[in-house]
Amino acid sequence: MKRLRDYLREIVSDNTTRKGRIFDYCIQALILISLVSFSIDTLPNLDSQTQKILDLIELVSIIIFSTEYFLRIFVAKRPFKYIFSFYGLIDLLAILPFYIRTALDLRVLRTFRVFRIFRSLKLIRYNRALERFHIATRVIREEIVLFSVMTGVLLFISASGIYYFENEAQPALFQSIFHSLWWAIVTLTTVGYGDVYPITVGGRIFTFFVLLIGIGVVTVPAGLFASALSKAREMQDKEPKHL
Repeated sequence: MKRLRDYLREIVSDNTTRKGRIFDYCIQALILISLVSFSIDTLPNLDSQTQKILDLIELVSIIIFSTEYFLRIFVAKRPFKYIFSFYGLIDLLAILPFYIRTALDLRVLRTFRVFRIFRSLKLIRYNRALERFHIATRVIREEIVLFSVMTGVLLFISASGIYYFENEAQPALFQSIFHSLWWAIVTLTTVGYGDVYPITVGGRIFTFFVLLIGIGVVTVPAGLFASALSKAREMQDKEPKHL
């Protein structure tokens, strides 16, 4: 049993070997085929023959993805750690909607089919560049938490400020701080859709300062991620190339 587990682990979890790379490429190809099939399935007025082909592709995909999922549990040194890991949850979400829809043939459960889009996230497992984003996120985790808290505070201050300046002039658009949050979000992120904007002098001056702060809101995380990605590349180059 141990020899079998080690042999399968070399194929499923180690892409430095020839067999591991072939396995990875086959799974990647199947993911792409499954996503294309999913997209075609949304087209209206499909003929019965095409629908049968799409159903067959879905069935084959589910069988292979399910086999892969249970193989990864079987070869994992700590199975529960894999099951509740990011990749484990993504692998589960890629197959779970099919079984839910099959076990309970309720019309409302068809909405679970949308979760088939999570199969696209399975591609992350096979891309070392995307893996660096995961490492970079871990490196700056504390900074992200702090920045998120500060951004929330700035959103509240911006919504409160614009409400104070614009409520009397535009009561329909700025009815409350909660209604003003939409303006705060699109302004602080420098998106500025233009559907809601200040018309008072005080509101426009206040908006000018919010926009200046918004530039920092956009650039700070970009700088954090840029430095973290550089560090992640160094960390990744020092590690063995396995998944």
